[in-house]
Amino acid sequence: MTPGPASDEDIPGWVRSLGLAGLVDLHVHFLPERVLAKVWAYFDDADRHYGTPWPVHYRLPEDERIAVLRKLGVLRFAPLVYPHKPGMAEWLNGWVAEFAGQVPEAVPTATFYPEPSAASYVDSALRGGVRCVKAHVQIGGYDPRDELLTPAWGALADAGVPVVVHCGHGPLRGSFTGLDVIEEVLRRHPRLTLVLAHAGMPEFHEAVALACRYPRVYLDTTMVGVRFTDQFSPLPADWTDLLARIPDRIVLGTDFPNIPYSYAEQLEAIAGWSADDRLGSPFLRAVLHDTPAALLGL
Repeated sequence: MTPGPASDEDIPGWVRSLGLAGLVDLHVHFLPERVLAKVWAYFDDADRHYGTPWPVHYRLPEDERIAVLRKLGVLRFAPLVYPHKPGMAEWLNGWVAEFAGQVPEAVPTATFYPEPSAASYVDSALRGGVRCVKAHVQIGGYDPRDELLTPAWGALADAGVPVVVHCGHGPLRGSFTGLDVIEEVLRRHPRLTLVLAHAGMPEFHEAVALACRYPRVYLDTTMVGVRFTDQFSPLPADWTDLLARIPDRIVLGTDFPNIPYSYAEQLEAIAGWSADDRLGSPFLRAVLHDTPAALLGL
């Protein structure tokens, strides 16, 4: 098995060695500058929030961040936005639509918040060709079962558009985090296409079990299995056993640019999982390109 890239400079050649033209990343963040500045300020105070430093590795101007992704060989990516209060989601949707219209590699995305206008602006986003939606239960601090979101969940289920949902307890427990909570949404809307951000961290076993129960549930690799995250949410010893149960339901996600390590480290972790004979190169090609590309309709 080809070992993972040791540095960002190694990534393009490593990806080509797998027979891929490039990567498809389902979990990348681009935000309006004043919003991103607040996000980075939060990470600057990570010692207080998380008990460990969180230096943003790709703390660069927007045009330079886009250039980095291109240099890494990221063919397409989902620029995810998320609100933390009412009245913010529709504005973010307008901003990210403009961003995706200017950056060829970026697919159109959207977000939502439990508010009376959610059904209307989610419908508008879907009619506008959105390919991926972000739901951040932890940062938003909202209950995904809120009746104000019922029409939005239903529309997304009908459209088959993937929703990347941060619903796990990691890195901090939220008021409505937990895979038991999001499963209640799935019971109401079993045809939802959900991507569990961070593989449901730290509930890895529960996340795989959820994917086994619901054929449209996927797990993304964001911050999973890297040295930084292993400090507070290490992978279980039977991780590759779990992956072997759903190898076609794992997708590349990275949290670029806000990660406190290089992009290569995430790919190195994924490559390490593929060393299991039940996974191998077919698994790598699926995770890094084929499965996320299919989810985004590319």
